[in-house]
Amino acid sequence: MEIILKEDIIGLGYKNDIVNVKSGYGRNYLIPQQKAVIASPSARKQLAETLKQQAHKLAAIKAEAEKKAEALKDVALVIAAKVSATGVTYGSVNAGTVADELKKLGFDIDRKIITMHDIKKVGDHEATIHFHKEVEVKIPVKVVAENAEELKAEAAPQAEETAPKAEEVEAAPAAEEEAPAEA
Repeated sequence: MEIILKEDIIGLGYKNDIVNVKSGYGRNYLIPQQKAVIASPSARKQLAETLKQQAHKLAAIKAEAEKKAEALKDVALVIAAKVSATGVTYGSVNAGTVADELKKLGFDIDRKIITMHDIKKVGDHEATIHFHKEVEVKIPVKVVAENAEELKAEAAPQAEETAPKAEEVEAAPAAEEEAPAEA
């Protein structure tokens, strides 16, 4: 079923796009929620006329989106999260967390235009911000342990306890060699 979107729907398309969707999704969700209309010949003509009349407005919107994207071009986020000893976060870092961190840096960005997988491990990841149909910015997101120093301090004594001492390792093979000689 071909439909014309009335608003941006992340993962499907942008406003005024003509997209193909399954009949049930279009008939039962998009059209009743007034997020789309059926792409009939008359609706297509009306869309073409509307786009022709709004061409200068759309150019201004795109220019503003490019300006916002340029401001975010060199931004890299470092997010501190509570982490277990294995490097897995308690909870997850998601689009809302990224939006909050950007707000702290002075960028007011809606979390709904940020797409990313929920981050559940420490490391380097990437978030994509969709300002406009043709303007996207990829922001590197580095998740670090909030209590990294404490984890290292705890891991060091545990590593010493679990690793056999060098004297014990050398004594063990010698004891094995003596055992067969006695038999």
